[in-house]
Amino acid sequence: MIEFKQVSKKYPTGQLALYNVDLTLESGEMVFITGHSGAGKSTLLKLVAMLERPSRGEVWIGGKSLSQMGKAHIPNYRRRIGFIFQDPHLLYDRSVFDNIALPLRIAGMGHSEIRRRVQAALDKVGLLGKEKTFPLMLSAGEKQRVGIARAMVNKPTIILADEPTGNLDPELAQDIMFTFAQFNELGATVMIASHDHTLVERMQKRTIVLQKVEV
Repeated sequence: MIEFKQVSKKYPTGQLALYNVDLTLESGEMVFITGHSGAGKSTLLKLVAMLERPSRGEVWIGGKSLSQMGKAHIPNYRRRIGFIFQDPHLLYDRSVFDNIALPLRIAGMGHSEIRRRVQAALDKVGLLGKEKTFPLMLSAGEKQRVGIARAMVNKPTIILADEPTGNLDPELAQDIMFTFAQFNELGATVMIASHDHTLVERMQKRTIVLQKVEV
């Protein structure tokens, strides 16, 4: 379960991204976060991933407040989270296999288990056979799928996606959303920030609309 309890976030620039947010997501739920640019969609996701800290209020994950988590425990916590950005931030000098395997190697996993997990992740996103391909040879949709596979390879319990279909045509965008829905069916809690209202409505999941804070 993910809970926001009277959460506000003000950046050092003075920008108030979120104000007094109360929100509860059940474990295994898939929700969409929508709202105009600057409404705080990305900030909401970053607070869950502990890439940002709230200025006020608390974020609770699985009944534990993130404010009580020490720095030493943050890397282990983040291994439970798959974060997908609009730009997948691939390493262009490494193959598809090596891009996806990176978080497993950082975690110190053995070679045979890495190969098994990478193959399974590639299968899930429809990219089997592309292991040795380099990112420059991939389409935009394929690059995004590699980013998703890399985020999923650690078998995260929480998936966060920040405008993951922003650079894709409508057909590819829908394919990507159905990929997230498949992971959700396997038990992951999924939060997707998106401005594509047509696509969001088509997915028929709970939608949370953020309003831009006017100061």
